[in-house]
Amino acid sequence: MTGVLASQQISRLVAAGHVAAEPPIAPEQIQPASLDLRLGRVAYRVRASFLAGAGGTVADRLAEFEMHRIDLSQGAVLEKGCVYVVPLMERLDLPAGLQAVANAKSSTGRLDLLTRAIADGGTEFDRMPPGYSGPLYAEICPRSFSVLVRPGMRLNQVRFRDGQAVLDDAALHALHADTPLVDGPAVIDDGLGFSVDLRPTRSSLVGYRAKPHTGLIDLDRIGHYAPADFWEEVHAERGRIILDPGAFYILVSREAVHIPPDYAAEMAPYLAMVGEFRVHYAGFFDPGFGHSDAGGAGARGVLEVRCHEAPFVLEHGQTVGRLIYERMNERPHRLYGADLASNYQGQGLKLSKHFRG
Repeated sequence: MTGVLASQQISRLVAAGHVAAEPPIAPEQIQPASLDLRLGRVAYRVRASFLAGAGGTVADRLAEFEMHRIDLSQGAVLEKGCVYVVPLMERLDLPAGLQAVANAKSSTGRLDLLTRAIADGGTEFDRMPPGYSGPLYAEICPRSFSVLVRPGMRLNQVRFRDGQAVLDDAALHALHADTPLVDGPAVIDDGLGFSVDLRPTRSSLVGYRAKPHTGLIDLDRIGHYAPADFWEEVHAERGRIILDPGAFYILVSREAVHIPPDYAAEMAPYLAMVGEFRVHYAGFFDPGFGHSDAGGAGARGVLEVRCHEAPFVLEHGQTVGRLIYERMNERPHRLYGADLASNYQGQGLKLSKHFRG
């Protein structure tokens, strides 16, 4: 079978030495359809973002672009607006035909903490080709808040794919007819479309905008920070807001999303032709997210939005992105929200887990 490897298959990859780490991989790193990656003990402040390029290594590029090194062992601050490269504790030795795809974890994206995986010989971010053997690195660029990090923190995650199992539109229509993927009509066009909710039923609060000058966030502190110290509330009285250039917003989808247990999904990059703003990568959607088999009744997709060149009017119900569904290679033994702690199952508009409320 082709498809995304499930948790029990990832465990077998680790046992066979195809994924190795020092210290060894902990069971809690293994999610229903992905493996959490851990920061190592040193960060390199670099002049610019880069890729290793065909035939190149990240180590060689670091020698070219490094400005200084930061010891993370006692905790260190990664400053807003700077670019860092951190060697990860995990390394890959993939079998032929098995590729790896990385993405930021949900909490990382909600802090506007741009985190991408890079690898030796890489010509794309977050993509490791079939049979890749070598180290992994995280490129980290805090964009709204400075953050305090330590070794072992998990900011991004990796999925393993055997072949391609993306559902085309016909398969998505069939799946939605069998088990609804959204709590309303499904807009299916090169993926499952989703729109923004700017007319909530209980209040005029539709989102949050990051404040430009704040203190730092210790990523180990959960439920610690007062939202008002870092965010401004965004209200909409007429079902629309105007996005300011350069500002970062947390909004929410109008649709409640369901990911059946035999499938996984990923939020596709936003197409710039639709407007002068971008919906960030929101990470992976695990099997069971929002689904009844995992105790869910649908969960909204949190949207990480940044406006670009000019102020832009965003309207209620405007399509802002799409979900790409893939078949699992096997059904995971663990589902999101059912068999492990899940911070965002059944979520609505919600900041990252670091904030109170």
